Amino acid sequence: MRFVLATLGTRGDIEPCAAIGRELQRRGHDVRMAVPPNYIGFIESAGLAAVAHGPDQERQNADIELKYGTTPSPMLMAWEIYQGITRLWPELGAALTSLADGADLLLTDASQQGLAANVAEYHDIPQAAVHIYPIADNAHSQITKAAEDAQRRELGLPEQTGPSTRQPLEIQAYDELFFPEMAAAWAGHGFRRPFVGGLTLELPTDADDEVSSWIAAGTPPIYFGFGSSARVASPRDVIAMITAACAQLGERALICSGVSDLAGLPDSNHVKVVNSVNHATVFPACRAVVHHGGPGTTFAGIRAGIPTLALAVSVDQPMWAAAVNQLEVGIGRRFIETTLDSLIADLRSILTPRCVTRTREVAAQMATPAQSAANAADLLEDAVRVGAPADRQTPRTAMKSRSAQRF
Repeated sequence: MRFVLATLGTRGDIEPCAAIGRELQRRGHDVRMAVPPNYIGFIESAGLAAVAHGPDQERQNADIELKYGTTPSPMLMAWEIYQGITRLWPELGAALTSLADGADLLLTDASQQGLAANVAEYHDIPQAAVHIYPIADNAHSQITKAAEDAQRRELGLPEQTGPSTRQPLEIQAYDELFFPEMAAAWAGHGFRRPFVGGLTLELPTDADDEVSSWIAAGTPPIYFGFGSSARVASPRDVIAMITAACAQLGERALICSGVSDLAGLPDSNHVKVVNSVNHATVFPACRAVVHHGGPGTTFAGIRAGIPTLALAVSVDQPMWAAAVNQLEVGIGRRFIETTLDSLIADLRSILTPRCVTRTREVAAQMATPAQSAANAADLLEDAVRVGAPADRQTPRTAMKSRSAQRF
């Protein structure tokens, strides 16, 4: 089978699709990935081929000033992101149309789902999307409708005057236990939204051995991570707050800078700063994880059986902070509300035997990364075998066999 996987965004958006791609490739399928240019090296490190697709995400984040403590409301941030994608719609649509020629299935992230729907209809192939958080039906239609209509005209597709009869496979890349109410709500509307579990590559980093040695030389540290989407506006102030909190609690701190510039900050026996680590390797050796509320880090911390303090910044992160509270595996709040006193109080609250026990109970109910990737790959293989229903047939059907030869 031939799969095209195209995704935009930061590492948290891209890695779930890459994990699926790696599993499909392991099964012997042809996989072609399309990602922002600054993530091609990351995809290649996972053993997958990739082409550039969309804008450089680091530059885009800089343009919209996505920073800890200065970022606008999550909903406003999501609106701005989708408006940016819509402005690129003609360019992205042309790229997807070319990439999907000869493919058996087109898989994208949620931000390109409407874009990919028209491309899949044009090529008469099944479409699927990966959702890393719950998304309401037609949540972005107000932003993308005009661009979708223009794309349909460009592709020679009929005007869409009502709700689409196409029902894509929408893979929910998290465990149902995080949002148990959603399964029943979606089932009642006939949505194809299976939960597969959190998807991650668990790739090693250059710092892993050094970090493991540092951890082994003292007591288990608390991990602090800032993720791949938001930069710390005042890094020295944040590091000072972390250092002071851990000193008062008698704890060590392992700080992962992510996309933030923390260069030049000294290490010590009590505080270590690195760019990135393999969460799967490092988290089990930590006491707790404090992070931005991204789904990937949330899953990794809970899977490791350690409590979480999720300090949400933007977009979907408040959802995961709320889920942490609901599951009682730690504390979730907005980063902008955090002070030295609140950080100390929150850490005291989660560094308890009760919180550790509860986290381990939840971890035992989660799918492993390998199970999650296998679940997603099974669904995509089944989607190809079923093919495009009759209501999706287009004039491209007769050309499909010739297109496949050019993949």
